[in-house]
Amino acid sequence: MAMPSPTALLLRERRFVLLASARTISVLGDGFARVALAFGVIAIPGSTPEQLSLVLACQAVPMLLLILFSGVLADRFSRSGLMVVADVLGTVAYGGLAVMFLTGDAPIPAVALLATLAGVALALFVPAMTGVVPEVVPRERLQEANALLGVARNGAMVLGLALSGVVVALVGAGWALALNAVSFLASAALVRAMRLPRRLRVSMGSSWSDLRHGWREFVSRQWLWVVVLQYAFVVAAVGANVGVLGPLIAERDLDGASSWALIVAAQALGTVAGAGLAARLRPRRPMLLAVLATFPTALPMVLLGVGAPLWTIVVAMFAAGVAGDVFGVLWTTTMQREVPPDALSRVSSYDWFGSLALAPLGILVAGPVAAAVGPGTALLGCSALVVVATLAALLSPQVRTLRAPVSGEASHTGEASHTGEAPVLEEAVRPAPGESAGRTKEGG
Repeated sequence: MAMPSPTALLLRERRFVLLASARTISVLGDGFARVALAFGVIAIPGSTPEQLSLVLACQAVPMLLLILFSGVLADRFSRSGLMVVADVLGTVAYGGLAVMFLTGDAPIPAVALLATLAGVALALFVPAMTGVVPEVVPRERLQEANALLGVARNGAMVLGLALSGVVVALVGAGWALALNAVSFLASAALVRAMRLPRRLRVSMGSSWSDLRHGWREFVSRQWLWVVVLQYAFVVAAVGANVGVLGPLIAERDLDGASSWALIVAAQALGTVAGAGLAARLRPRRPMLLAVLATFPTALPMVLLGVGAPLWTIVVAMFAAGVAGDVFGVLWTTTMQREVPPDALSRVSSYDWFGSLALAPLGILVAGPVAAAVGPGTALLGCSALVVVATLAALLSPQVRTLRAPVSGEASHTGEASHTGEAPVLEEAVRPAPGESAGRTKEGG
């Protein structure tokens, strides 16, 4: 009798299916919001590129300010409970934005305030999501689980982005944002339905001691902090492109929201293919392949910057999407394998903190730089930043040589902390591999 495939085994896990469903629905709504928020602000009478930069920066700043605290919360308490709280906050934020755009009363300060609340929701969500996946599936299925979540997430993003341009063009940004608010509410209900066992900590120090312990776990791995430093520059460049410079070029040189929706939908479609490809990859040096997969991110920025035909930009964004999700699956799986479970959410929060450290600055300066030198020249500068940062990351010996464990080989995940402190003990929170009681949920 043939053995079931890893995907089939994962789909038998009720809680994993609930987790994937929640993520799929919420990302479907995000596909609408990514286009709607930018073009909603652009459509406000008298709005400027600087105001668009301000709104998007307000959405990004809470991640920088709160992500470390969120990692402590996720390692201390219920990760699924924290995800529900985050989804409820997202419902309020995007519901409020939808009302303002639908009524035509959308002052920039109020839009910025609700964008900040949406950023708070994201800051609470992401460390909990990273830490909860290893609670849902056995360690040997982590790569397949992350890839399957990626396929579901990215497929939903493709659909959302493909429809968003039509919705924004026909009925306006408000309805697209309203759909996103509903998706957050549905996600909260699905996560709540997983009913995960309570995670009990045997001992609990102060928040500062937890942060210090997480920091030691983070800096003790050169491959980890080097790639995070690389992505501080990559994310800043991508944020400036997707949030400000790309929409400005689409509005000026292409067909506005419909063209930009096609471009970002191509990237999302590429991530679906990338997640499917990553499920099959078994690289012995996962970090080397992951870092090399960053280079294609620069290509669509170059093509947008030089005014290339729309179809070439779409193809380049598809390729960047494929490579980006190969990076994402390999990166997340390697962290989940190599970092002790009791510190995973905190290490993930340092990952997010470092990767997003320059994102608000990138978004804030994108508008003024575009006004000074033009969005095309600004995008060429962004592409150069991606290439230089990636070449620098390849200088790290651990990035080039870190090897994935083979079957039966131990990884750092099950070992004691390398910091000299004993890890905080917890009750077991994942069923045995043969059980069919799944668990919680994951960006990238």
